Amino acid sequence: MVQTVKSPILSSGQQMMFFEKPHALLRIFIKITALLPLTGSYETKISFDDPSFCDFYALLGPTLYFEAKGDGIFQGDVWVRNVSNISIFYTATEILV
Repeated sequence: MVQTVKSPILSSGQQMMFFEKPHALLRIFIKITALLPLTGSYETKISFDDPSFCDFYALLGPTLYFEAKGDGIFQGDVWVRNVSNISIFYTATEILV
């Protein structure tokens, strides 16, 4: 079992690959959390194998995290883009077995 933890800060408009596609192991858990005040207004896009963000999951307003677990979880690259006008501190975790 392998656990990967990241804690990047993304400036407004910045994007990065949070997790690369696992090659030898299987992903069974992923969680991405935006750490900011509950009164803050922000938007984050999470994309799966699509760095152009044509298809994405959005974290808006009070939704502070995305979490998935189990055998049928997505196994490709995971991208995150900060589309807010503020910098956002994220924590991200994945577990591979």
